[in-house]
Amino acid sequence: MTIKQLSIFAENRPGRISAITGYLAESGINIRAISVADTKDFGIMRVIVDNTEKALKALKANNCSVTQTNVIAVTADDTPGGMAKIMDTLYKENISVEYMYSAFINPAKNVACLILRVDSNDSAVEALTEAGFGILSEKEMLEF
Repeated sequence: MTIKQLSIFAENRPGRISAITGYLAESGINIRAISVADTKDFGIMRVIVDNTEKALKALKANNCSVTQTNVIAVTADDTPGGMAKIMDTLYKENISVEYMYSAFINPAKNVACLILRVDSNDSAVEALTEAGFGILSEKEMLEF
């Protein structure tokens, strides 16, 4: 089970992230998770939103360079070592993590959510599920 993530190319200049998030806001899109990685000249914004298709339209209408990728949203106990257990599970199955970022924490449930881009989504979902970790669907991400 995977969820859709949008990756948006953004020039590294003042106001660019403001503009991109503004396009989403104007379209009534709620950002559920975000990561920005940059270099001197450009950055990649990775976002998970509540309406991927609507977000794609809004971004493309504003001449943004955007791609869609399937990623995994895995939950773990929000305790020391929670993420280490996820990483150890993937390592033991020889699954490579390309990148990851934290989505959010649900203090009421003492659960944290981690977004993973791995070399094999199917293998990772199977390994993590067998190890007892929760894998969120897109609908569950909206309700987390």
